[in-house]
Amino acid sequence: MRVIFNEEMKAVADDLDHMAQNVRKAIRGAGEALLGTNVEAAQAVIDGDAELDALQESVVDQCVKLLAKQNPVATDLRVVVSTMRLAITFERMGDLAKHVAEASRRAYPASPLPEEAKNAFTQMQEFLDETSDNMVAMLADRDAKTAERVILDDDKLDELHKQTFELALDDNVEMTRQQIIDIVLLGRFLERLGDHAVSAARQVVFIVSGFDPSKNPGPDKEGMTE
Repeated sequence: MRVIFNEEMKAVADDLDHMAQNVRKAIRGAGEALLGTNVEAAQAVIDGDAELDALQESVVDQCVKLLAKQNPVATDLRVVVSTMRLAITFERMGDLAKHVAEASRRAYPASPLPEEAKNAFTQMQEFLDETSDNMVAMLADRDAKTAERVILDDDKLDELHKQTFELALDDNVEMTRQQIIDIVLLGRFLERLGDHAVSAARQVVFIVSGFDPSKNPGPDKEGMTE
């Protein structure tokens, strides 16, 4: 029974790794669509979301069957439950990248962002590109240290997100009402991508160590390596 469980769990893990790679691709494509006014990149992200949805359904279905057939306990149960949570998180990240791509496609051939906002959004995108690389790596290697770094670094994205609100409220920046709406929404989409990456990182830490970082909301993040 143990051999069967390991084989089936390996198939699930492969699908989850595939999801993480697709999310990274979607994040990068959304950034290219938004900052490079690339409608082809936008459409690729939108079209690719269906595969993420299908993978999420497959992973959750396989995990439910493992729970029903194998009745895992202790570490195995932790892995199966966390895997389901990761699949749901990655699907949501795909949706957020799709929202960014849709906003970019709607505004094409113009940009949804005024020129004054592009620096802040470029920094947010660069942060997310790096985070998505770390997300793929931490999942493939079950690397708790990389996961912890994703969690600790999230404050940087929060600060950049605040800048987008400041821009939206700045009377000295000439913007249409649609651009103001887009700044607020797109900033929120990118910030939520970071939040979901943190959620995924917490699940990896939990899988590896059994420690749940979300149980310690303190600013010092006690129990995590620096």
